[in-house]
Amino acid sequence: MRMSNLQRLFLTGLLTLLPIWLTWVVVKFVFVLLSDTSRPLIDPLLANLAATNPQALGWLTERWFATALALAATLGVILLSGVMARRVFGQTLLRGFEALIKRIPLASTIYSSARQLLDILQTKPDGTQRVVLIDFPHTEMKSIGFVTRVLKEQGTGRELAAVYVPTTPNPTSGYLEIVPVEKITPTDWSVDQAMSFIISGGAVSPETIPFSVPVATDAPTSN
Repeated sequence: MRMSNLQRLFLTGLLTLLPIWLTWVVVKFVFVLLSDTSRPLIDPLLANLAATNPQALGWLTERWFATALALAATLGVILLSGVMARRVFGQTLLRGFEALIKRIPLASTIYSSARQLLDILQTKPDGTQRVVLIDFPHTEMKSIGFVTRVLKEQGTGRELAAVYVPTTPNPTSGYLEIVPVEKITPTDWSVDQAMSFIISGGAVSPETIPFSVPVATDAPTSN
């Protein structure tokens, strides 16, 4: 077989497996996170049930069953939380929980920061486009990011944007960059479109994308 044929086969196989791998990475991350959350409660319960009749209920302690049940329980808790959050009773409980968290110094900082970031990404921005491109890691490359806040430079008053740059395929980790507003390339993407672009490694995207920073034009002067 010629080398060129091997290269084409390799590229075809790579492009076939890449979306499968990306899907597996994201799904595995979510599933492991969910199952580990409820495992400390599920494992002792299953062990106690199996001990009552080891021959008939011994399969309850199998790892696959414990993982599936822990995942199902966690998903149930998440769905129940979503339902309660839409009810007055659930909102009252949430406010009480947040009041309790605010009394714990470190937990208060982490929870408040995460809550504000999620709220920002779910609301429409005022004046500044939420999804932007910035020069990162250098001027000849762009990274997609989310503007979380616009600040003022001390002394000059120049506008600076705090931009969260998520990583692929896990957007929950990333970098925080402070970028002059004039160095930002705005887009017309929604947050959902940007997330699809990031998680898919760029495979899911519009046909065109802005790259260069728009050049500011001065208003014409009259003679």
